[in-house]
Amino acid sequence: MTSVNVKLLYHYVITNLFNLCFFPLTAIVAGKASQLTIDDLHHLHYSYLQQNLITIAPLFAFTVFGSVLYIATRPKPVYLVEYSCYLPPTHCRSSISKVMDIFYQVRKSDPSRNGTCDDSSWLDFLRKIQERSGLGDETHGPEGLLQVPPRKTFASAREETEQVIIGALENLFENTKVNPKDIGILVVNSSMFNPTPSLSAMVVNTFKLRSNVRSFNLGGMGCSAGVIGIDLAKDLLHVHKNTYALVVSTENITYNIYAGDNKSMMVSNCLFRVGGAAILLSNKPRDRRRSKYELVHTVRTHTGADDKSFRCVQQGDDESGKTGVSLSKDITDVAGRTVKKNIATLGPLILPLSEKLLFFVTFMGKKLFKDKIKHYYVPDFKLAIDHFCIHAGGRAVIDVLEKNLGLAPIDVEASRSTLHRFGNTSSSSIWYELAYIEAKGRMKKGNKVWQIALGSGFKCNSAVWVALSNVKASTKSPWEHCIDRYPVKIDSDSAKSEVRVQNGQS
Repeated sequence: MTSVNVKLLYHYVITNLFNLCFFPLTAIVAGKASQLTIDDLHHLHYSYLQQNLITIAPLFAFTVFGSVLYIATRPKPVYLVEYSCYLPPTHCRSSISKVMDIFYQVRKSDPSRNGTCDDSSWLDFLRKIQERSGLGDETHGPEGLLQVPPRKTFASAREETEQVIIGALENLFENTKVNPKDIGILVVNSSMFNPTPSLSAMVVNTFKLRSNVRSFNLGGMGCSAGVIGIDLAKDLLHVHKNTYALVVSTENITYNIYAGDNKSMMVSNCLFRVGGAAILLSNKPRDRRRSKYELVHTVRTHTGADDKSFRCVQQGDDESGKTGVSLSKDITDVAGRTVKKNIATLGPLILPLSEKLLFFVTFMGKKLFKDKIKHYYVPDFKLAIDHFCIHAGGRAVIDVLEKNLGLAPIDVEASRSTLHRFGNTSSSSIWYELAYIEAKGRMKKGNKVWQIALGSGFKCNSAVWVALSNVKASTKSPWEHCIDRYPVKIDSDSAKSEVRVQNGQS
């Protein structure tokens, strides 16, 4: 307890060092100035200002010019006006037992099995993953796969994605009263399902966006693509003035469910569920008053130059020719290394001076005294960040980041609750988590929230937002009818079991 108080005192002194020094100096200067007479002021004017007019005038002009240039060229703020998370209909709810039945029906309907599915070892394997995954009984599956026999067709996949995207956008436009024709920038990301015409073209067609809309369709970028979409929209908003940007994040389950026997490819079946989010950004100054957040930082880290990073999450065919996404045994190490690189870039941008000094001292100490100092100082990010939205990729992912960042259970409550209620909704999961924090009434004016997303490639992307007001839950929030039941108490199985299963070991 004493060490905590000492650290808080140190943090307060360093953070407010300027104020602690400025006010005493101001008082001394004010005291001296009060002793000056009218004659002293006249003497100062004639003896100093007139003699140095040639120096003072250019300096004043340069200061004014520099200030005007800075104001004119600095990037305009990017505001998050509103966002909407898709809530599938109740008849799509999929309990763990129902999900297991879907797996059974999908395998049974596979033509190569001739209508039989008598090997129970895979069923035990999948049930073990489900029970340790952190998912609850109210996640949602796609309508096509809930039918008997399952409809794993291109048409069913398109239907799933269109329902998610259109549902999220209709709610967003209804809440904001924005005319779709006012959208100047459109970014849609879906990693595994990219038909022709593109999903961004589908949005343009459905909502009749204008013909000069700048549209982008991001594919194959994994669960971190949501932050990539935000970063792309931010850069475009800095170039194109006085407009709206629309970012849509989703993933398709129907077209990518795996029906083979490779255990490393079975894991994604157990974690991914239906979901999506639509986000409305603006660079219009008048939108600040009604916006929820302002974008502070985006940091993207890509370690794909390393072969292990590139191949740790990869789509391909198994031994029998069935397509799936495999997870290698290196994924835990790769993810940890990528997150560290991302934090190393983001840390100096957001951490207070007190934490930067502590890290610098331990960094230099480790260089000089390698034997005595074994680890670098881990900065306390809770001094800079109020809320954390860690990608709900699985219980093990949340556990590892909770430990490495030194977070408390309440800091990862939004991530665990989202995983339990909605499952891994890929790139949109961080928005369900933000909606959770708002529904709990925890987002206050000035609070900063850090969204952390991980994805294939391998990538770790971060976005930091600051709340512009005491943010309330949006109309038709996905947590509207269940927030009082969370957080739920989940049996504390070891996360190592899930990591071992995800690495393809039974």
